[in-house]
Amino acid sequence: MLGLKMATDPRWVNIVERNLHEILIDHAFCEQKAASNAISMIVQYPFYVDLVQAMTEICQEEMMHFDMVHQKLLDRGLTLTFERKDPYVNDLALYLKRSAHGSKEGYFVDQMLFAAMIEARSCERFKILSEELKDEDLKKFYRDLMESEARHYTTFIGFAKKYGGKINVELRWQKFLEFEATLMEQYGKTETIHG
Repeated sequence: MLGLKMATDPRWVNIVERNLHEILIDHAFCEQKAASNAISMIVQYPFYVDLVQAMTEICQEEMMHFDMVHQKLLDRGLTLTFERKDPYVNDLALYLKRSAHGSKEGYFVDQMLFAAMIEARSCERFKILSEELKDEDLKKFYRDLMESEARHYTTFIGFAKKYGGKINVELRWQKFLEFEATLMEQYGKTETIHG
Protein backbone atom coordinates (compact mmCIF):
# COMPACT_ATOMS: atom_id res chain seq x y z
CA MET A 1 0.00 0.00 0.00
CA LEU A 2 2.73 2.47 0.90
CA GLY A 3 4.70 1.92 -2.30
CA LEU A 4 8.10 2.32 -0.61
CA LYS A 5 10.76 0.90 -2.90
CA MET A 6 13.26 -0.15 -0.25
CA ALA A 7 12.39 -1.77 3.05
CA THR A 8 14.16 -0.88 6.26
CA ASP A 9 17.02 -3.22 7.08
CA PRO A 10 15.55 -5.70 9.61
CA ARG A 11 18.62 -5.23 11.82
CA TRP A 12 17.40 -1.68 12.58
CA VAL A 13 15.14 -3.05 15.31
CA ASN A 14 18.19 -4.53 17.08
CA ILE A 15 19.70 -1.04 17.25
CA VAL A 16 16.42 0.33 18.61
CA GLU A 17 16.16 -2.41 21.26
CA ARG A 18 19.48 -1.33 22.75
CA ASN A 19 18.25 2.20 23.42
CA LEU A 20 14.47 2.51 23.66
CA HIS A 21 14.89 5.86 25.42
CA GLU A 22 16.34 7.39 22.24
CA ILE A 23 13.64 6.06 19.91
CA LEU A 24 10.90 7.33 22.22
CA ILE A 25 12.44 10.81 22.44
CA ASP A 26 12.93 10.97 18.68
CA HIS A 27 9.40 9.71 18.13
CA ALA A 28 7.93 12.36 20.44
CA PHE A 29 9.56 15.12 18.43
CA CYS A 30 8.45 13.53 15.14
CA GLU A 31 4.86 13.77 16.37
CA GLN A 32 5.33 17.39 17.41
CA LYS A 33 6.81 18.28 14.01
CA ALA A 34 3.94 16.56 12.22
CA ALA A 35 1.47 18.65 14.23
CA SER A 36 3.42 21.81 13.39
CA ASN A 37 3.40 20.87 9.71
CA ALA A 38 -0.39 20.46 9.78
CA ILE A 39 -0.75 23.92 11.35
CA SER A 40 1.52 25.35 8.65
CA MET A 41 -0.76 23.88 5.98
CA ILE A 42 -3.78 25.57 7.58
CA VAL A 43 -1.97 28.92 7.61
CA GLN A 44 -0.83 28.60 3.97
CA TYR A 45 -4.03 27.19 2.47
CA PRO A 46 -7.04 28.54 4.42
CA PHE A 47 -9.14 28.62 1.23
CA TYR A 48 -9.14 24.81 0.91
CA VAL A 49 -11.86 24.13 3.44
CA ASP A 50 -11.53 20.35 3.32
CA LEU A 51 -7.77 20.58 3.75
CA VAL A 52 -8.19 22.88 6.78
CA GLN A 53 -10.56 20.38 8.36
CA ALA A 54 -8.27 17.44 7.64
CA MET A 55 -5.17 19.27 8.92
CA THR A 56 -7.02 20.26 12.09
CA GLU A 57 -7.79 16.60 12.73
CA ILE A 58 -4.22 15.54 11.93
CA CYS A 59 -2.78 18.23 14.21
CA GLN A 60 -4.99 17.11 17.08
CA GLU A 61 -4.13 13.47 16.49
CA GLU A 62 -0.39 14.14 16.23
CA MET A 63 -0.41 16.11 19.49
CA MET A 64 -2.34 13.29 21.14
CA HIS A 65 0.36 10.92 19.89
CA PHE A 66 3.04 13.26 21.24
CA ASP A 67 1.32 13.12 24.64
CA MET A 68 1.10 9.31 24.45
CA VAL A 69 4.80 8.95 23.63
CA HIS A 70 5.70 11.45 26.34
CA GLN A 71 3.66 9.41 28.80
CA LYS A 72 5.56 6.26 27.78
CA LEU A 73 8.78 8.09 28.63
CA LEU A 74 7.43 9.22 32.00
CA ASP A 75 6.13 5.72 32.79
CA ARG A 76 9.66 4.45 32.31
CA GLY A 77 11.20 7.12 34.52
CA LEU A 78 12.59 8.99 31.51
CA THR A 79 12.26 12.56 30.28
CA LEU A 80 12.56 14.39 26.99
CA THR A 81 15.87 15.90 26.00
CA PHE A 82 16.38 18.64 23.46
CA GLU A 83 15.15 18.11 19.93
CA ARG A 84 17.66 16.90 17.36
CA LYS A 85 17.89 17.43 13.62
CA ASP A 86 16.40 14.75 11.36
CA PRO A 87 18.87 14.21 8.47
CA TYR A 88 16.39 12.01 6.58
CA VAL A 89 13.78 14.78 6.55
CA ASN A 90 16.43 17.31 5.52
CA ASP A 91 17.51 15.07 2.62
CA LEU A 92 13.90 14.78 1.41
CA ALA A 93 13.48 18.56 1.57
CA LEU A 94 16.71 19.15 -0.37
CA TYR A 95 15.60 16.77 -3.12
CA LEU A 96 12.28 18.60 -3.50
CA LYS A 97 14.02 21.96 -3.50
CA ARG A 98 16.38 20.87 -6.30
CA SER A 99 13.56 19.43 -8.40
CA ALA A 100 10.92 22.08 -7.67
CA HIS A 101 8.18 22.77 -10.21
CA GLY A 102 8.33 26.55 -9.82
CA SER A 103 4.56 27.05 -9.67
CA LYS A 104 2.07 27.44 -6.84
CA GLU A 105 0.56 24.08 -7.66
CA GLY A 106 4.00 22.49 -7.83
CA TYR A 107 4.95 23.87 -4.44
CA PHE A 108 1.68 22.60 -2.97
CA VAL A 109 2.15 19.13 -4.47
CA ASP A 110 5.71 18.98 -3.13
CA GLN A 111 4.51 19.90 0.36
CA MET A 112 1.89 17.17 0.26
CA LEU A 113 4.29 14.54 -1.09
CA PHE A 114 6.92 15.53 1.48
CA ALA A 115 4.43 14.95 4.31
CA ALA A 116 3.16 11.75 2.68
CA MET A 117 6.69 10.31 2.40
CA ILE A 118 7.47 10.99 6.04
CA GLU A 119 4.18 9.39 7.10
CA ALA A 120 4.79 6.38 4.82
CA ARG A 121 8.28 5.70 6.18
CA SER A 122 7.08 6.25 9.76
CA CYS A 123 4.27 3.79 9.14
CA GLU A 124 6.72 1.21 7.82
CA ARG A 125 8.99 1.70 10.84
CA PHE A 126 6.06 1.46 13.27
CA LYS A 127 5.05 -1.82 11.61
CA ILE A 128 8.53 -3.22 12.18
CA LEU A 129 8.46 -2.11 15.81
CA SER A 130 4.99 -3.60 16.30
CA GLU A 131 6.18 -6.96 15.00
CA GLU A 132 9.77 -7.22 16.20
CA LEU A 133 10.19 -5.45 19.54
CA LYS A 134 10.54 -7.70 22.56
CA ASP A 135 8.77 -5.10 24.73
CA GLU A 136 5.11 -6.21 24.53
CA ASP A 137 3.75 -2.85 25.68
CA LEU A 138 5.59 -0.98 22.93
CA LYS A 139 4.67 -3.61 20.32
CA LYS A 140 0.97 -2.91 20.87
CA PHE A 141 1.59 0.83 21.11
CA TYR A 142 3.30 0.93 17.72
CA ARG A 143 0.65 -1.27 16.10
CA ASP A 144 -2.03 1.25 17.05
CA LEU A 145 0.04 4.21 15.82
CA MET A 146 0.89 2.48 12.54
CA GLU A 147 -2.75 2.62 11.48
CA SER A 148 -2.90 6.40 12.02
CA GLU A 149 0.24 6.99 9.97
CA ALA A 150 -1.24 5.04 7.06
CA ARG A 151 -4.37 7.23 7.13
CA HIS A 152 -2.29 10.40 7.17
CA TYR A 153 -0.20 9.21 4.22
CA THR A 154 -3.31 8.68 2.09
CA THR A 155 -4.73 12.06 3.17
CA PHE A 156 -1.67 13.95 1.90
CA ILE A 157 -1.53 12.01 -1.38
CA GLY A 158 -5.23 12.70 -1.88
CA PHE A 159 -4.83 16.45 -1.48
CA ALA A 160 -1.84 16.50 -3.84
CA LYS A 161 -4.01 14.89 -6.52
CA LYS A 162 -7.05 17.04 -5.78
CA TYR A 163 -5.36 20.45 -5.84
CA GLY A 164 -2.26 19.73 -7.94
CA GLY A 165 -3.68 21.23 -11.11
CA LYS A 166 -2.17 19.70 -14.23
CA ILE A 167 0.81 18.21 -12.41
CA ASN A 168 1.19 14.46 -12.87
CA VAL A 169 1.19 13.68 -9.16
CA GLU A 170 1.58 9.93 -9.64
CA LEU A 171 4.70 10.37 -11.77
CA ARG A 172 6.11 12.89 -9.30
CA TRP A 173 5.40 10.50 -6.42
CA GLN A 174 7.09 7.58 -8.19
CA LYS A 175 10.24 9.65 -8.80
CA PHE A 176 10.22 10.75 -5.16
CA LEU A 177 9.87 7.11 -4.05
CA GLU A 178 12.87 6.20 -6.21
CA PHE A 179 14.94 8.95 -4.61
CA GLU A 180 13.83 7.92 -1.13
CA ALA A 181 14.93 4.35 -1.83
CA THR A 182 18.47 5.59 -2.53
CA LEU A 183 18.40 7.44 0.79
CA MET A 184 17.50 4.28 2.66
CA GLU A 185 20.85 2.79 1.71
CA GLN A 186 22.40 5.14 4.27
CA TYR A 187 19.63 5.09 6.89
CA GLY A 188 18.44 2.44 9.32
CA LYS A 189 21.58 2.60 11.41
CA THR A 190 20.49 4.68 14.41
CA GLU A 191 17.80 4.45 17.07
CA THR A 192 15.61 7.12 15.50
CA ILE A 193 12.33 6.81 13.65
CA HIS A 194 13.89 7.77 10.30
CA GLY A 195 17.61 7.27 10.98
